Amino acid sequence: MRAYERLLKYARVYTTSDPNSGTHPSAEREFDLAHILVEDMKAIGIEDAFVDEHCYVYGTLPATPGCEDKPALGLIAHMDTAPDASGENVNPILHENYDGSDVTLPATGMVMKVSAFPFLASMKGETLITTDGTTLLGADDKAGVAEIMTAVETVIREGRPHGKLCIAFTPDEEIGEGASLFDIPGFGADFAYTVDGGDAGSVEYENFNAAAATVTIHGFSVHPGSAKDTMINASNVAMEFHGALPVMARPETTEGRQGFYHLCQMYGDVTEAKLGYILRDHDAAKLQFKKDNMQDIADYLNGKYGDGTVEVEIKDSYRNMLEKIKPHFHLVETARKAIRMAGLEPEEVPVRGGTDGARLSVRGLPCPNVFTGGMNFHGVYECIPVKSLDKGAEVAVMLAKKSAEVTSLQ
Repeated sequence: MRAYERLLKYARVYTTSDPNSGTHPSAEREFDLAHILVEDMKAIGIEDAFVDEHCYVYGTLPATPGCEDKPALGLIAHMDTAPDASGENVNPILHENYDGSDVTLPATGMVMKVSAFPFLASMKGETLITTDGTTLLGADDKAGVAEIMTAVETVIREGRPHGKLCIAFTPDEEIGEGASLFDIPGFGADFAYTVDGGDAGSVEYENFNAAAATVTIHGFSVHPGSAKDTMINASNVAMEFHGALPVMARPETTEGRQGFYHLCQMYGDVTEAKLGYILRDHDAAKLQFKKDNMQDIADYLNGKYGDGTVEVEIKDSYRNMLEKIKPHFHLVETARKAIRMAGLEPEEVPVRGGTDGARLSVRGLPCPNVFTGGMNFHGVYECIPVKSLDKGAEVAVMLAKKSAEVTSLQ
């Protein structure tokens, strides 16, 4: 089975994670895909595949004869999809022999314009998978799941030599919890790669440092007819707080290694208002400045409106993996070789986001990221070429091949 066929199957399973649940997994529906994957893994020859009580799927493929002493390679992807757009009743659309022009999404009539997404023109003649316009596609990261499954099936079917292969599929990556309960000792890998996002050919080993902030504003409500010098409108104070943050440090005004404050949620009334932010920066010191700045704004507003008016709660999410990858840079060099063996040129750019691999690297499992080949993640314009899925699976096969040639972990 080709990777795109698996993606079409897995994309239809509703696995959106829930950032507000506080449970592991965040949504019971994530088990639906986990159970399917266990069955599929056993069907291709991963006999010990299982899903644990927290919805982590694990399985191993023992080393082939003569490769038992080689380092164990891990391949990891996440099953959940982002809550930014609906992931329920996904209906993937195949555009065969795509002509390179604007794409109309059939269920809504929404149009993916080449003028907005110039990469579309370069895909003329390929088979493109899109949404129908009502949901996201879920290639982030079910494309990674499909590519790993296809790669392992290829390795088994063709009898390719390999060291021990450790496979894992995680829940809740999209809400920053994918690595929280990952069983690194039980997984059994010496090093690993996440297969998650990125243009075809990309290998990524530098990502954002990340935190999440919740700002709660407590107002004081009185009748508006007699409110002068008495009312504290929580919604107005919330707008004042947000207005104090720099406009040029938002996702829509930054790129490359520039960090940002991203307002993800806001709601409230006169009595209480809440603002939900994510904070990102590749530089840990600059992320700390952003956290301190938010507290400084709160302190200023509390001085203006009274102690306890504004509360800021900040939680760290993940760290830049670069410091943990540098001592194991052979992983990046191996990925470069695998990508070239698949006929692509490696592309290395800092990730403006995070992966399970970032947190796993910090926890002691070095884990850079290789591409899936999808684009426009987290929305209805998400898409992926079939060719990129094939190449992603091929790179995973080449990683298995190269792991069988490794003589040292350094």
